[in-house]
Amino acid sequence: MIESLKPSLPGRHKLLETNMNYPLDITFKLLAIAQQLSVRDAQGNLIFYVRRKAFKLKEAITVFGDEAQQRPLYHINADRIMDFSARYRFTDNAGNTLGSIKRHGMRSLWKTHYEIEDDDHAALSVNEEDAWVKVFDSLLGQLPIVGALTGYLFNPAYLVTRADGTVLLRMVKRPAFFEGKFSVEQRAQLDAGEETRALLGLLMMILLERSRG
Repeated sequence: MIESLKPSLPGRHKLLETNMNYPLDITFKLLAIAQQLSVRDAQGNLIFYVRRKAFKLKEAITVFGDEAQQRPLYHINADRIMDFSARYRFTDNAGNTLGSIKRHGMRSLWKTHYEIEDDDHAALSVNEEDAWVKVFDSLLGQLPIVGALTGYLFNPAYLVTRADGTVLLRMVKRPAFFEGKFSVEQRAQLDAGEETRALLGLLMMILLERSRG
């Protein structure tokens, strides 16, 4: 397990003891019934693996450190059943609360916007860089033939920022056929708590946005 991703309690902010090997690659299969998502560092080492169970009314996701799903690291649980305004709480494998992510109301219908919270106050935000890119990607993705090419034509990007506007991470969708692929680049130094919440938040956001199409 990479040192920077050891669980940390809300409010406990320490500087990273070792740097994550950015950029990180996040991939998932587009045609799988049960969504499978993996995160690897620049050297190809697996950091996270998620297999999302299909047809669950109330979201409950386990984040593993291996594809065999033998090393549970974190859990993400919705606070209500299939609700647009649901909050998704992060806990470590010992049950300690780490934070949460919530879609930012009606604003997210136009431009993706999520709030990642630490101890019940907004700590980080995830915002789409250009809303029109996502609109064209979604609309043209429904068209025959052309839809197969949108993975190469339109590639939305998302910024993880602090309340003061500091950009910490930038995630961009990469060109790919038959799978979703994102790259996460580091833009500023994060402490251990911020990094854990930011990465768990991005994973949950990808799964939610994938469900929206």
